[in-house]
Amino acid sequence: MTAVLDSSTRTDAPVSSPRAHRPRGLWVLPPLVLVAGFAVFPLVRVLTESTVADDGERSWATWSRVLGTAAFRTALWRTVEIAVASTAGALVLGTFLALVLAFVPFPGAQLIGRLIDTVLSLPSFLITLAFTFLYGSAGAVNALITHLTGATDGPLRFVNTPLGVIAAEITFFTPFVVRPVLAAFGQVPREQLDVAASLGASPLRVLRAVVLPEAWPAMAAGASLVLLLTLNEFGIVLFTGAKDVVTLPVLIYTHGIVTFDLPGAAVIATVQIALSLLLYCASRLASTRLAATRTRGDRRAAVDPAL
Repeated sequence: MTAVLDSSTRTDAPVSSPRAHRPRGLWVLPPLVLVAGFAVFPLVRVLTESTVADDGERSWATWSRVLGTAAFRTALWRTVEIAVASTAGALVLGTFLALVLAFVPFPGAQLIGRLIDTVLSLPSFLITLAFTFLYGSAGAVNALITHLTGATDGPLRFVNTPLGVIAAEITFFTPFVVRPVLAAFGQVPREQLDVAASLGASPLRVLRAVVLPEAWPAMAAGASLVLLLTLNEFGIVLFTGAKDVVTLPVLIYTHGIVTFDLPGAAVIATVQIALSLLLYCASRLASTRLAATRTRGDRRAAVDPAL
């Protein structure tokens, strides 16, 4: 009887396949090599270049020289200022457009949605050129105003100013907010809206209590993406021709291409990379905490129906 049991046990044991003994690490090597070659190595190269002093020796003198200049501090402040203002404008305008497209049916809504998708595929400098042709000193709007009023010069002079850069960035980056927020609005159950309306809630109260809480994660994701993109935007600032608008990307271009100060450009690029990574980690942490808060709220609502 024992022999029969032992035989049955040996028969039921799984037979190991030769493929199971293959090292799984081999499948990880190609992606690691690609990431190291196309992402890690350039970053390390930029960091090492930033430690080259004027005499060719390795030191941190270049960091002290670049970070101690007023031009760097001004560019850093201008970069953050334009990025925050553009992000706030794109968030407000994108949320408003998503609300209209999602809850205000009108003829041509699908066409507007397609146009928004088209803007996502265009390079950023085309928006700047369009702004120049429309609102520049010799643009179509100024030409129309001078034709109607008989004035010699048009009143619009904002394209070559920080306001023009912010307006162009808001126009270009608003679709990056519209798309995720519109998708979030599409997932709001219509039953909740109907119940809230039947209970006498005003449209603003329904928007504040039902619609926006469902869209907060999408709004945060869109705003984080826009903030990262505007911090690193170069084409819009360059094509506006705003001489007084010097951001970190423009300063990197000036050091690396105009004055051939590659170590100085590497220092500013390292600061730019660190700032972008810091904002990315902060946005991921905020998104994780927001998702955890919503999950706890849903669990409490499931336990206590009165909520």
